[in-house]
Order: sequence, then structure tokens, then C-alpha cells
Amino acid sequence: MNEDVLKKVQSNPKFKELVHKKTSLGWQLSIAMLVIYYGFIMILAFSPSTLGAPLAPGMTMTVGIPVGILIILSAFVLTGLYVRKANGEFDQLNREIVEEAQK
Repeated sequence: MNEDVLKKVQSNPKFKELVHKKTSLGWQLSIAMLVIYYGFIMILAFSPSTLGAPLAPGMTMTVGIPVGILIILSAFVLTGLYVRKANGEFDQLNREIVEEAQK
């Protein structure tokens, strides 16, 4: 990429918008995952009996098993949200930036 195209891209307001949106979404999803994960760790540290309680009387499966599964699934869901946003809005902005830079 030559310097002229690079300067066109970097000075494009849509590029700045794209960078802001990607950064913002990345931080939001990272914070959400950290809250979920560290919330689980805090419950485990300060109230282990909560996660160690059986799901129902007489059951051997504890509350911690489905909660752990939900934490893993939440990572997939958050990743899916990012991919959906990236494939939709971010890719469209990227295409517009590239088209404008080539003019």
C-alpha cells in the first residue's frame, strides 16, 4: 500500500468510526466476559456451598455444573455477537473505506 492511499484511509471519518466501533465493542464484550468469569470465581471463593448445592434433593449434580456450562456457552455467544457485528456493519464500513480510498 502506498503512502497516499494510507493517508486517505487514515484521514477518512469512516475509518475513525470503524476503529472506534470495533474498539468499543471489543471492550464491552471483554468486560462482559470478565464480569461473568470473575463473578463465578468470586462466588466460588466466598460462597462455595452455593455452587456445591445439589440441583434438586437427592441429585448428585450440583448447581456449579450448569453454571460452568453457561459460562462456556456465554463465551460462544459473545463471540457470535462480535462476528455478527463484524460481518455486517464493520465489513460494510470497511468496503466503503476501501472504495473511497481507491477513487
